Amino acid sequence: MNELSKRNETVKVSHFSTKDILTFLIPSLIGILLFIVPITQDGGITIPVAFLAGQINASIGELIPAITVFIMVVATVGSFVAVTIKPQFLARNPALHTLLHVRPFWLIARLLGTIFAVMTLYQLGPEMIYSENTGGLLIYDLIPILFSTFLLAGLLLPLLLNFGLLEFFGALLIKIMRPLFKLPGRSSLDCLASWVGDGTIGVLLTTKQYEDGYYTKREAAVIATTFSVVSITFTIVIISYLNLEQYFLHYYATIIFAGLVAALIMPRIPPLSRKSNKGYEHTELKKEAGIPEQFSPAKWGFHQAVSKAQKNKGPLSVIKEGVQNVLDMWLGVLPIVMAIGTIALITAEFTPFFTILGKPFEPILTWMQVPEAGEAAQTMVVGFADMFLPAVIGSGIESELTRFVIACVSVTQLIYMSEMGGLLLGSKLPISIVDLIIIFLIRTCITLPIVVAIAHLIF
Repeated sequence: MNELSKRNETVKVSHFSTKDILTFLIPSLIGILLFIVPITQDGGITIPVAFLAGQINASIGELIPAITVFIMVVATVGSFVAVTIKPQFLARNPALHTLLHVRPFWLIARLLGTIFAVMTLYQLGPEMIYSENTGGLLIYDLIPILFSTFLLAGLLLPLLLNFGLLEFFGALLIKIMRPLFKLPGRSSLDCLASWVGDGTIGVLLTTKQYEDGYYTKREAAVIATTFSVVSITFTIVIISYLNLEQYFLHYYATIIFAGLVAALIMPRIPPLSRKSNKGYEHTELKKEAGIPEQFSPAKWGFHQAVSKAQKNKGPLSVIKEGVQNVLDMWLGVLPIVMAIGTIALITAEFTPFFTILGKPFEPILTWMQVPEAGEAAQTMVVGFADMFLPAVIGSGIESELTRFVIACVSVTQLIYMSEMGGLLLGSKLPISIVDLIIIFLIRTCITLPIVVAIAHLIF
């Protein structure tokens, strides 16, 4: 207690200069405007970063598939050189070495993703690989969005990370996030960026925080699989596809409630509860500081934030880190998403695998008095391949109640391999494919009864 008192006496907010305070405020406010403040677009809601990414796609969209295939080829060839030949210049360059020197499993995954991408771009080999519902869906619809989002988010993430904003939010919300979700206060910003903007941005933010030593393995895994939620924009797309626009408020409120219940339960049970409380292997773990007694959360958060901003090394350092972020995501993640996504979509499109897996849900849905339970059953598991597939399969179902259940469950399941799953596995987060399968099934079991109960109240 004496040490804390001494510390409190030595901590003064007044010693910060106007320049220090502005160094925190200006970049942080720009970051909030770009990543968190919602804007309207074509009658929907998005964030400026997602809007700008869309503008990039609109202007050079036709070139992006070829550009991304080239990036994947570079990533794969570079990784083979790094792993087999091990040239000295790579060993002397930590940034390049980190980008290209990967474990054999990821090398094979990069190779497979690159092969799928080339086959799809040039329509080579079996049609099941490059059809519009498998490789074509990825290379022409999803990958361009990831390409432009990674470009902007990678360059601009330092605005959220390097100038004290997370420290400020962490102090404000530590008393909420710790007891409820067993997470640091700073994780609230990850959730907010995901919810308003896009789950991919939340994963990128979480990955960077984990690699920088701010999250333990358990915290990083929980945040990435629990709080990297689907954006408001995508939920609107799903509800519109299922012709239930008039129930949007009920739908969104149901998603929030079911998602909150899942977020309270998931960190407390395996596999997430069994993750290590150690940090990332290549970084020293930074423990979250408590709030000294003489400080309010806001005042302490401000002090921590400006102290962080003071340590910034200038614009060139920020730009260099941003470019490294972009290359890390382009070279490391795009081939993995292509590999895992293509395999998952081929399995869903051309095999009865997910139909068979969905059979156990048929008696459960029947018992819950969900109409057309047989047709709805496969939608309970096919979302693991791609989040939009349940809506595609369920669009022909007549019952509005059943379509409502499908729309809500497909979003609250959260894990889907065509994007989020590939993104998580391609990152350095401590999450395996087995973890993702278990988390997907547990989230389904938690949220399905909640969604069905609310659906029976509405319809």
